[in-house]
Amino acid sequence: MEDDKKAEQQQKQQINIELTDEIAEGIYSNLAMIAHSNSEFVVDFIRLMPGIPKAKVKSRIIMTPDHALRLLQALKDNIEKYEKAFGKIEGGKDAPQFPMNFGGTLGEA
Repeated sequence: MEDDKKAEQQQKQQINIELTDEIAEGIYSNLAMIAHSNSEFVVDFIRLMPGIPKAKVKSRIIMTPDHALRLLQALKDNIEKYEKAFGKIEGGKDAPQFPMNFGGTLGEA
């Protein structure tokens, strides 16, 4: 009887996540610009192509500071797992430098 209640509670807590074919294809991004206010973080995912001076924002994600922290923790966890399986990621050496600030605090990833 107790096991039935636990199973029922777990079933109620499950979230069904739908992934459409279009979203499942993904969007390639090789640059992320991050801005924040006191209530939200805005992450713009950008595709920067060599030899083309204009880059397009391909996706914008807006989240609360709490969710931004959860994303950071999840990324750290996944990077650690990746590096254990495939070796250290040697990144950041050729990252582009941007002297722009869109009127707010700006980060880059």
